[in-house]
Amino acid sequence: MADYGIRPEGFAIKPLDVILEESAARARAIFGEDVDLTETSPLRKIIEVVAAEDGEIWKAQEDLYYAQFAATSSGDALDLIGMELGIARRRKPALGRVRLTIDGAVEGRRYGLPAGVPLVTNRPGQLFHTLRPVVLTKAAPAAEADAAGFEGLDGGNIPASAIVGVDAAYVECSLQFGAGVSLAATNPEPFKEGDKEEDETYRTRLIGVPRSLWTLESVRRAAADVAGVTDVLLSDPLGGVDVTQSVFNEFAFTERPFSSERRFGELYFFDVVVAHEPHWPWRTLGQVPGIQDRVREAIDRVRPVGIFPNIVQADHIEVAVKARVVIEPGYNPDVVLASTRQRLLGDIGALKLGGDLLYSQVMRAVVEQPGVVDVQNLRLRRCPPGFGRISFGRVQHQAELIEAGPGENLTLGPTEIAVFALDGELNDLEVVRR
Repeated sequence: MADYGIRPEGFAIKPLDVILEESAARARAIFGEDVDLTETSPLRKIIEVVAAEDGEIWKAQEDLYYAQFAATSSGDALDLIGMELGIARRRKPALGRVRLTIDGAVEGRRYGLPAGVPLVTNRPGQLFHTLRPVVLTKAAPAAEADAAGFEGLDGGNIPASAIVGVDAAYVECSLQFGAGVSLAATNPEPFKEGDKEEDETYRTRLIGVPRSLWTLESVRRAAADVAGVTDVLLSDPLGGVDVTQSVFNEFAFTERPFSSERRFGELYFFDVVVAHEPHWPWRTLGQVPGIQDRVREAIDRVRPVGIFPNIVQADHIEVAVKARVVIEPGYNPDVVLASTRQRLLGDIGALKLGGDLLYSQVMRAVVEQPGVVDVQNLRLRRCPPGFGRISFGRVQHQAELIEAGPGENLTLGPTEIAVFALDGELNDLEVVRR
């Protein structure tokens, strides 16, 4: 087997010194052993120039080899792999700030706007949403909030004043502020960053794409690739081995591989539990397409004929942390509190369906903040699950807030996913100086 080129472990490039040595050996074989190959000889200079060109060819061959695989290709080569799979790069959503104004507010009432308020523009198809909650009152009828385009939709850059208001259907159905109250929105400055394309996330999407259709894995991947979806759980009651059956492991696989047989002429459904980002509506609301409709559209392209998905929203369980955090003198408590919440948002946001929130994970996130010397009375909290959702396996019954004991984890069911809110009312983080 050759020492260089394509090998089982990858592509081995030939070093320049080896190329020079082989070129010198060929020169001796042609011109004799006494040929002048010293560093100042003309023949040596010619060999060095040609060897340098050969080295560049070897580098190009290495790039060409690794450009064939999604895990190692980059640039245009990665785009070509995506083109073959029918998946194009997405543009990053534009970022900016929006000014929200309320008109007709009642004296003494607080009007809370959650994160994810959909914003409409004077450009058809371009939709944005807020990233942080705001509170408006009659005394303070205006406030600014960070906003971004909906990922997967046309959320490119926009000039100033392109945002013209809040989606009317969202105001009517979700906010319900009452008669005579209206909301206005605009962007004082242009939105930026919308002209950039995704990079490593694009590679991850390509690596995870199944190369076969009409399988549970292809359906799961199609649903997971929808913008706004964070995790997907599939249950195919007639399409997988059921280990609870008494005959499990007692029959030949080719005779009766599944627990029960499908009946011809009857509709067959499989369950798809979808967890999604909070700013995306579950059902289509106004101009914002819902997660349920978009997932159904994606699955319809890969599901087997005659087998239909039952798409169900996952239980998004709000979790919170209660603790007393002791910091060194000289550190700003507000800064430590903000960084701790941001770290918890990232760590808990990485959990998937059924992923337990571990006491040790939260403790580590807090103690690793600069200036923290001690964490006291740490408790994990969770809200009740939604009523009437689908359930696979045992899910803990809960009718009110649960606060775990010292050192206890929060256990989530297979269809539950933990969600941490930066400004959640359940959070009780007290930062004190030592």
